[in-house]
Amino acid sequence: MSKEMVKGLIDLIDDNDMDTIFKVLVRFVPEEAPLPDEIEAIKRANKSIDEYGTIPHEAIDWD
Repeated sequence: MSKEMVKGLIDLIDDNDMDTIFKVLVRFVPEEAPLPDEIEAIKRANKSIDEYGTIPHEAIDWD
């Protein structure tokens, strides 16, 4: 199947279903690569979790 075939199918889809089709298609669009500072922040967060663990949601006093 080619991109042209998929594009042709779009015209056959009922307008009421376009939101659903959009949500499916957007999942296949590649995301941007993370920036170096984002990668570093993830590494620091993972190290912190490894060393100190996490706090369960139930243990937080939300009041």
